[in-house]
Amino acid sequence: MSIKNKLSRMKSHLKKEEQPLLVKNPVGNKSIIPFMEQWKQENVSPYWLDNEYCLIREVRYSLDYTHGNYTFREFCHVVDDWNNATYDHPLSAKGHQASDLFFFDTETTGLGGGAGNTIFILGYAQLIKNEIVLKQHVLPHPGAEIPLFNSFLENVDYSTLVTYNGKAFDWPQVKTRHTLIKEHVPKLPEFGHFDLYHAARRMWKHRLERTKLSIVEAEILGVKREDDVPGFLAPMIYFDFVERKNPEGMLGILKHNEIDILSLITLYTHLSYQLLRKDQQISAKETLEVGKWYTLIGQTDIAKQNLQSIDEQNKEELLEAAFLLAKQYKKEKKFEDAIILWRKIIETYTKKTNPVVVIQSLIELAKFAEHKEKNIQNALTYTEKAQFILREHQELLRIEPELQKRYERLEKKLHTIKRNQLFH
Repeated sequence: MSIKNKLSRMKSHLKKEEQPLLVKNPVGNKSIIPFMEQWKQENVSPYWLDNEYCLIREVRYSLDYTHGNYTFREFCHVVDDWNNATYDHPLSAKGHQASDLFFFDTETTGLGGGAGNTIFILGYAQLIKNEIVLKQHVLPHPGAEIPLFNSFLENVDYSTLVTYNGKAFDWPQVKTRHTLIKEHVPKLPEFGHFDLYHAARRMWKHRLERTKLSIVEAEILGVKREDDVPGFLAPMIYFDFVERKNPEGMLGILKHNEIDILSLITLYTHLSYQLLRKDQQISAKETLEVGKWYTLIGQTDIAKQNLQSIDEQNKEELLEAAFLLAKQYKKEKKFEDAIILWRKIIETYTKKTNPVVVIQSLIELAKFAEHKEKNIQNALTYTEKAQFILREHQELLRIEPELQKRYERLEKKLHTIKRNQLFH
């Protein structure tokens, strides 16, 4: 039967993926595991528990192995760099060794949540001695979750989880399935969590239409997949494997999962290079995003270093960086430094410039003129300029009521001052 016909035959399973699969284990003898010779050729061995089993595949990589643009040795180096850094970040590995980071991914029978969504591969990689050791725990049929989770939890020693959208999907799925068998397996451990999906969205939303891991791999990390099985076919292939036991299709899913996990190591390395100012090829836009991120979490000094490093050739990024720096100077009550930057922004304005930073800079100058300099005429002039720019950008008209209110208040205030001067 062709693979097309097999997949077509299995489509009915996908429609029922929210219903638990009830398949009895046909194996009652430890000496009989279907296609075990083929599994052994792929470094797969069985794990037995009370006459039930799961399968465990193990692959080892040298630290000099290159996955995408980085070797795994460079991953070890960035962990050392985080430990030597004087600033903090949500992705910082400070306080951890490289071996503490646990790169984790799952394959499931569906993208939805709930007890009917079964995890059939628990995959992870970790630095052990001088190698990256990648293990994948495979569910041979839906009735074997106890050996699957027992083998996973008893052999894993980790303190920090690294995933790609695992906070919203992978780990909640693990918790759901664990709840169903928690009386028979070890407790789930407590640990920290790095979710690289949100970091990728922050850093490259300007460059990528979607931040799916395979797209980030190809466009950012230099990872090239060959003959890869699409992830959306994984459930159908697994259902076929449960029925026929032939590992042929599952080996493709295991390779897909393996690449996902290795790419997490490369992605963490690359993001760390950019956040640690080690990426020599970083773009102005990426530098700006790094500066914004550090600003958001209150790491002012490293934020300034990034924002101040954007050169004059990158006009748009330079103006956004100047606005963020001015905002920080205002917080520090360095008003003269802030004013210099606000004026620089409005003086270099063109129709191609981000109008938001220009309008906001004019508003800040208006506030300073009104409240610090007590120069109502200048405040009114800055407000008029902001209104003029606003009219050129219809998409920003939501700001108009605020500006109009400011203009009317300043005009009334100026009129009162002039009237008082007249009577004196």
